[in-house]
Amino acid sequence: MPRLLLSVVLCFFLQDALANSPSYHKVKALSGDGIYSMLRRYKLDKHSCNFDQFYTLNKLRKNAPLHAGKIYSVPIMVYKYDGKTIRSTVGISDWETAVRIQQYNEQMLQNKLREDSYKKVGSALWVPYHELNCPETDLEIPSPVNTDPEEDNIATGKRVFPIFGKQLAYTPLLTNKLKGKVFYISSGHGGPDPGAIGKRGGRNLCEDEYAYDVSLRLCRLLVSHGATAYMVVRDPNDGIRSGEYLKCDEDELVWGDDELPFNQKARLFQRSNIINELYDKHRLQGVTTQIALMIHVDSRSHGERTDVYFYHHSDSDDGKDLAEKIQQTFKSKYKVYRAGGYYHGTVSARGLHMLRECKPTSVYIELANIRNYSDQQRIVLEKNRQFLAEWLFEGITE
Repeated sequence: MPRLLLSVVLCFFLQDALANSPSYHKVKALSGDGIYSMLRRYKLDKHSCNFDQFYTLNKLRKNAPLHAGKIYSVPIMVYKYDGKTIRSTVGISDWETAVRIQQYNEQMLQNKLREDSYKKVGSALWVPYHELNCPETDLEIPSPVNTDPEEDNIATGKRVFPIFGKQLAYTPLLTNKLKGKVFYISSGHGGPDPGAIGKRGGRNLCEDEYAYDVSLRLCRLLVSHGATAYMVVRDPNDGIRSGEYLKCDEDELVWGDDELPFNQKARLFQRSNIINELYDKHRLQGVTTQIALMIHVDSRSHGERTDVYFYHHSDSDDGKDLAEKIQQTFKSKYKVYRAGGYYHGTVSARGLHMLRECKPTSVYIELANIRNYSDQQRIVLEKNRQFLAEWLFEGITE
């Protein structure tokens, strides 16, 4: 073949190859977006290789914050549809993969994340990165391995958890019904932020202290039945406490003994990053049940009473189901323990950071209105804090 003709053929071949080379879809970060919420919005959060590719495309370190209004490349490869088939457009032969790609594009159109259908010649065909580039093992969870609680300090043959305080550090194993399940308990605020503050008997009631005490009680119930349970926010000297008035302090840390930053956004990302890193570790170990509970105390007007209520993320069916299950438990308990038996606790969707950014099935819980005298009874009385923990435990485990 003459040299000039060969050059022309190679040039056309190169142009054709470049024409079929995909680009990556670009997305503007919304206010409050993190990497996880952005990838979840595009249904890319179930595959770890999508996260790795996102970091690579955008030259970001793991768990780096996103900046609202900035454009980022997401792991969605964009091909020009050839007007024939998905397989010929992408250059694959597997029919099932092509069907998944079709369904993905239709879902993105239905969710109004893309403006038009891919089916016109030259239109953009979106192909999730994991469909063509992730190994089979990324889609499957390996067999479970040891999932004993990391806090489990075996001393003279006993199960000792110092976080619960000297009196309750020893936590006997009552059953193994929760073995292999992982729970993340994140009590609201802490460190430089006490959260909502109520007044009672001339004293301050700090949200973080009461949410923390209920969280500790719940965590102890979980580990006593074989669960792996993490207290994300931790106080080195406040174990489970008795009495009505819990002293306000600022010495809380987070898992790993890091201090809580002053900036609220940084504090939230600190917690969600901790949970997500632990989630990924346990997922690779084969754990299929992982739940995160964010426990708070609300602040409303003095005259407004609230029952315990719950939030879930709008995209999380599992979160909604879990929230409704806990709600039903509280409803049944109120029939027994409250005169008249009425209960008005609600379940609703909210786009809160800890619901958007945490990978486990997540529920956000508000225990009471810290400014209402009657609601305060629910948190200042020790027996009521224990009831709250027990009912939460029953709701998430039964």
